[in-house]
Amino acid sequence: MKLSIVPAVLLLALVGCKEEPKKEVTTVTYPQIKTVDTVDTYFGVEVKDPYRWLEDDRSAETAEWVKAENEVTFDYLNKIPFREELKKRLSDIWNYEKVGAPFKEGNYTYFYKNDGLQNQYVIYRYKTGEDPSTAEVFLDPNTFKEDGTISLGQASFSKDGSKLAYAISEGGSDWRKVIVMNTETKEIVGDTLKDVKFSGLSWKGEDGFYYSSYDKPKGSELSAKTDQHKVYYHKLGTPQSDDKVIFGATPEEKHRYIGASVTEDNNYLLISASTSTSGNKLFIKDLKNPNAKFVTILNDTDSDSYVLENVGSKLYIVTNKNAPNKKIVTVDAANPAPENWKDLIPETENVLTPSTGGGSIFANYMVDAVSKVKQYDYDGKLIREIELPGVGTAGGFGTKKEEKELYYSFTNYVTPGSIYKFNIETGESELFIKPEIDFNPDNFESNQVFYTSKDGTKIPMIITHKKGLKLDGKNPTILYGYGGFNISLTPSFSIANAVWMEQGGVYAVPNLRGGGEYGKKWHDAGTQMKKQNVFDDFIAAAEYLIANNYTSSDYLAIRGGSNGGLLVGATMTQRPDLMKVALPAVGVLDMLRYHTFTAGAGWAYDYGTAEDSKEMFEYLKGYSPLHNVKEGVEYPATLITTGDHDDRVVPAHSFKFAAELQAKQTGNNPVLIRIETDAGHGAGTPVSKTIEQYADIFGFTLYNMGYKSLSK
Repeated sequence: MKLSIVPAVLLLALVGCKEEPKKEVTTVTYPQIKTVDTVDTYFGVEVKDPYRWLEDDRSAETAEWVKAENEVTFDYLNKIPFREELKKRLSDIWNYEKVGAPFKEGNYTYFYKNDGLQNQYVIYRYKTGEDPSTAEVFLDPNTFKEDGTISLGQASFSKDGSKLAYAISEGGSDWRKVIVMNTETKEIVGDTLKDVKFSGLSWKGEDGFYYSSYDKPKGSELSAKTDQHKVYYHKLGTPQSDDKVIFGATPEEKHRYIGASVTEDNNYLLISASTSTSGNKLFIKDLKNPNAKFVTILNDTDSDSYVLENVGSKLYIVTNKNAPNKKIVTVDAANPAPENWKDLIPETENVLTPSTGGGSIFANYMVDAVSKVKQYDYDGKLIREIELPGVGTAGGFGTKKEEKELYYSFTNYVTPGSIYKFNIETGESELFIKPEIDFNPDNFESNQVFYTSKDGTKIPMIITHKKGLKLDGKNPTILYGYGGFNISLTPSFSIANAVWMEQGGVYAVPNLRGGGEYGKKWHDAGTQMKKQNVFDDFIAAAEYLIANNYTSSDYLAIRGGSNGGLLVGATMTQRPDLMKVALPAVGVLDMLRYHTFTAGAGWAYDYGTAEDSKEMFEYLKGYSPLHNVKEGVEYPATLITTGDHDDRVVPAHSFKFAAELQAKQTGNNPVLIRIETDAGHGAGTPVSKTIEQYADIFGFTLYNMGYKSLSK
């Protein structure tokens, strides 16, 4: 669970926030870079790729270029007069205790806690029924490596809680190691598994667990293509080399993502198999019968479906098959094909994300990107609508069947995340954990507006800022977006964004097409040949903020990461006049070659590939940020951020985009790339590095909007 909770009220305010700042030109001399005569031909069209050599993450030349670019970038950042002051303020505010919701495993109750500035959260535990003040440290990832760059990933307890399998990531890589611990003695049990990627850890009793991975690629572990996922079973006490492939070993039918999970009663093994990030096949195996074979539930990838729960052989399946906003159906495990499905909780006009606990189903609906939760029994009868603490995002609502209470989180853009205890029988909520911080949500307002995109589609956007904001077009504003992969941006509190807003900044988040806020139709409206809709939605959001005097082009920054980095790259190359600052993070920026790296081919549902057809190639080339940087154009001040261990969106995307921009930029706006070492796509980033990154990003943004100092 991610708890992003904020700070004490800042004493700092931007100097001259309502004056016309004058920008001092800081000349930047970029490192010299070689070009190569690499040319690819697509459907008779030649495409040059002069910086192809930067794709080789193992070469000394690439390492030298990275070093040289970082020297230029940090030389520039070091000259920002208020950067260290901003870093100190972020550190001061970050330094408060953060505690996660408790959960029971075996004889113990566990919870995650961070004392304040610890790089990684620590797992604590106490004997269930005893005083929580007796809690002791159970597992401290901060001891894995002094600088915090080895992080804890998934942690999965065996059925009786006597063993824990946990994954660790080194330097932010998606490749993980898996370690098994005896929870009573804290001793390591058996073999450490290596080269595990995109995997759950699901126990079969106490004997062993299922996990997923790819064959180790030839060439670079961080960038070489991985496209055949497999499920393995690891039996405790045996070496990893003996692990048997359970699913996915057929070369003629490759699946890029396969997940395995065991039902809570340990009776069934469930397999979800996908070739892309949308749509999956679904299979089930009866673990009570040693000779059982896999039974097919779904044998096509036209929908997203998974088993939510089972009661004996009765399966509860969540699906968007013939239900774009999702519904819950039931079927017997012996004959689980779709023709036998019966609706339990039908589709509504709002997107459904359900969970279970204590014998109830909790239907969490998204209504214009905010939560509404209803509690049902296992016969589909409505028990109650749950009264939430406010308008925002509620998460959790999950626990084991035998529990009488559960814990859920609630947050929004101005409310620090808090934990509530919920009585499953009575429906009563009580505040359980509230962060001890001096932050007053009453000083801020968060309003949802609906604006019109280029084609007439209404798009929701939440705009958050201090109360009493003067709409004079001079407020520094961050417009943040994503718009892809069925991912929804719902209101949540962020320490860093609170720092931005407490200093007079506006933070705006539109719910772009390509996301999941309005179901599969909304997602599909921003994919492949409709991807331009996403950029149009983002551009229209910026134009709304400017037209309504929240900000102006001189005070607007656009920001996004991963697919959101693509969003920023496409927007800044299509409308460089629209913003002052562009902040693409770990972005997908080469749309002609993205599918040739690591698991990138799995993103084709959203993007299509340059090999699909001449039409698809031309469409991708038409918006690919790397291929649309033009000579003679003044692009906004740009700070590209990436990590040298990012093996999801390889840093070559950012490297090549930076090289193109630096070579062709006109005018004085700087184009910098900040390359974090021993860091990946973002998960598990140490707190110390996160604070430094935000100080640099906010410092760069404000400095290029003309601000020269922060003062009391």
